[in-house]
Amino acid sequence: MVQTTFINGLLIITPKVFFDERGYFYETFSVAKYKEFGITDTFVQDNQSLSQKGALRGLHFQAPPFAQGKLVRVVKGAVLDVVVDIRKDSVTYGKNFSIELNENNKTQFWIPAGFAHGFVTLEDNTIFEYKCTNYYNKASEGGILWNDADLNIQWGTSDAIISEKDQLLSPFNTFISPF
Repeated sequence: MVQTTFINGLLIITPKVFFDERGYFYETFSVAKYKEFGITDTFVQDNQSLSQKGALRGLHFQAPPFAQGKLVRVVKGAVLDVVVDIRKDSVTYGKNFSIELNENNKTQFWIPAGFAHGFVTLEDNTIFEYKCTNYYNKASEGGILWNDADLNIQWGTSDAIISEKDQLLSPFNTFISPF
């Protein structure tokens, strides 16, 4: 099943999961099926992270020509996944959307290029996985300050574990979008 959001381009994908006495089985990706959903991008890189409860990663993006679409999911644990629309011509520019992804709901979230992305882990030993439509390029990385007052993102934590790099990102009011 596929759902849209109030922000154009974002898709929430709930897979069909088959359970029996052995456990479960489901497809995590199929080119043909995802084309039906409107995702026609080619994925070139898979990434995975392990984080402890309260770890916050974001808000990150890759600028053109290395912009990335991402298909994200949680393998183990849970996250609050957050995106901010940074497409200058979008009617929802500067708006954010969040969704809980966890090992039980097996929900996937499609984030096209043109969004800043981040997540906070809700459980210890959370394994987060994402497929990317472009290769990582350090010179093209960018970001927005996670706790920017103008964005008013409800992360659900005031005691996040954040990297030094993420603490030094620019606030939204000084941000110049490359999209």
